[in-house]
Amino acid sequence: MKKVYLDYAATTPLRPEVLKAMAPYWRKNFGNPSSIHLWGQEARKAVEEAREKVAQILNCLPEEIYFTGTTTTSDNLAIQGVMRALKSQGKTHLITSAVEHHAVLDTCKALKKEGFTLTILPVDKYGMVNPADLEKAITPKTGLITIMYANNEVGTIEPIEEIGRMIKNVYFHTDAAAAAEYLPLDVKKLKVDLLTLGAHKFHGPKGVGILYVKKGTPISPLTFGGHHEAGLWPGTEAVPLIVGAAKALEIAQKEKDQAAEKVSKLRDKLIEGVLAKIPGSQLTGHHQKRLPDIASFVFEGAEGEAILLALSDKGIAASSGSACTSGILEPSHVLTAMGIPPELSHGSIRFSLGKETTSQDIDYVLEVLPEIISRLRKMAPKL
Repeated sequence: MKKVYLDYAATTPLRPEVLKAMAPYWRKNFGNPSSIHLWGQEARKAVEEAREKVAQILNCLPEEIYFTGTTTTSDNLAIQGVMRALKSQGKTHLITSAVEHHAVLDTCKALKKEGFTLTILPVDKYGMVNPADLEKAITPKTGLITIMYANNEVGTIEPIEEIGRMIKNVYFHTDAAAAAEYLPLDVKKLKVDLLTLGAHKFHGPKGVGILYVKKGTPISPLTFGGHHEAGLWPGTEAVPLIVGAAKALEIAQKEKDQAAEKVSKLRDKLIEGVLAKIPGSQLTGHHQKRLPDIASFVFEGAEGEAILLALSDKGIAASSGSACTSGILEPSHVLTAMGIPPELSHGSIRFSLGKETTSQDIDYVLEVLPEIISRLRKMAPKL
């Protein structure tokens, strides 16, 4: 059976170059970076070289880069850490958008339960935040704004630079997990104070996150027990994963323009084919301002989970919204925020492409998918 993986937004395979870079730090150079002996010094050197590499890519200082466990932990540390640090100054209000990843949304909602105030901005039918709405939402008590760089479900790219230029005297965080492989990450151009990444989204290892914190940004640790990562994320550093994350980010950013050109052509081929071959299909997300790798649809009269299972039976991997919410029966919060009714959003499918995707892969999907949708529609109960 032919196998086609189109779920790169959920996770990506490790690059061979990354695996090679990580290899020495599993056994040969296995020391604890906090130890002062030779083994520890070798490990510390690897961590600091990785930090410098990431800093160079993000155009920031090495001491502004912190390594954590995942993007989710980086998001939690950025949002909770800043708001807790600002609380004594009376800055108890934060702003986010209705289409954020749950790592951001749920963190903001948890802070609201503790007494912080929260504004969740609406989005338009494409999933895009209006900077004018954000500007109106800012109050003297606003401490942090957190808006994602690009949406992981529908691919819409948010106006981060415009928002960054507009903000005065409020800290600005962006979750850039979905954007790292194809969009520039210069934090000075983006005008952000905090930025989060996860290595497994750009062909790096799972289990390591990256957090940029602009020097001078007040932030408190969430966990305690050591001086690691300047006391902000205590615990022995995972040296192989950190080395792998830096190597993967280096390659991804070096190849981003070439990769975006190739993948976007295949994405457009898929979009055009689906819309032409399947009546009652609708593209979700912005038609132009979207990530090169994401093609997301809703299909009238067909249920998303059933489509996924049928695709899997044909050797095709896709997803229904975010991988982190798979199995939840509620409609996607992203599609709901975009005004798509529940009966339609239940038929949502996200295809996310990668550098290994071929034109033949897209041909196979376009051959298989119309028949699947047709069959499921015939099986659906008529109301």
